[in-house]
This record gives sequence, C-alpha cells and structure tokens, in this order.
Amino acid sequence: MNISLTVFFEEPFWVGIFERTNNGEYEVSRIVFGAEPKDYEVYKFVLNNFRRLHFTKPLKDEKVTKRRINPKRLQRKIKKEVVIGIGTKAQNAIKLDLEARKEERRIFIKSKKKEYEENKFRLKQEKKKKKKRGH
Repeated sequence: MNISLTVFFEEPFWVGIFERTNNGEYEVSRIVFGAEPKDYEVYKFVLNNFRRLHFTKPLKDEKVTKRRINPKRLQRKIKKEVVIGIGTKAQNAIKLDLEARKEERRIFIKSKKKEYEENKFRLKQEKKKKKKRGH
C-alpha cells in the first residue's frame, strides 16, 4: 500500500488530496482544511481522521511500481511534485466520484419526490371519497 498526501491552496481554502494505491487499485480522497495547516496539524489530522476518510471507488492503476527508490531521487521527485501540485489522475478520480454521487443523489431525490406525489394523490382520493360518502 502506498499513500501520499498533497496539500495545496485552492482559492479560498487549503485542500489536501490523499492518494492511495493498493494491489493495482488507485483511490483518492479530498479534504478541505480551511486556513493553512501547520505540519503538526496535518500530522494530527492523519493520525485521528485517516480511517474516516471517504475514498473514491477503486480505479485500475496501470503503473504499479514496487521497487525501492533512491532517497535523493525521491527528494527530487517530491520537490517536483510540490511545484506541479495535484496530479491530473487524482483530479479525474475525484471528478468521477463526484459524478457518481451526483447521479445517486439525483435518483434518490427523484424517488422521494415520486413518493411524496403518490402520498399526496392518495390523500386527495381519500378526501374525495370521504366527501362523497356524506355525513
């Protein structure tokens, strides 16, 4: 399992992106920090809230590397990622998850609305029957 956290400023808040790869599956979670988080605040957040994070549905990860990376090369890679910021792969995963939740919400709202309309119609029919029956 490989997990990385990228913290960046997205107008008007500071945002953190957790990227997790496990057995060729890629998952992403987005968290809004608000004000710029200090290192110890991020560390505390990871310790206390990591298990409660909502990750996207797993996507197939084409590039899975399990080799050990030279520490200097790793530092250069981290420095480069800091300059570049969030990866497009993470953005796409978040967008897919957002679209899926949007569709689920739309279906849920539609079913609730239909249920409400049926209930309203049923009450109207009962009222009509009661009125027709007389006193």
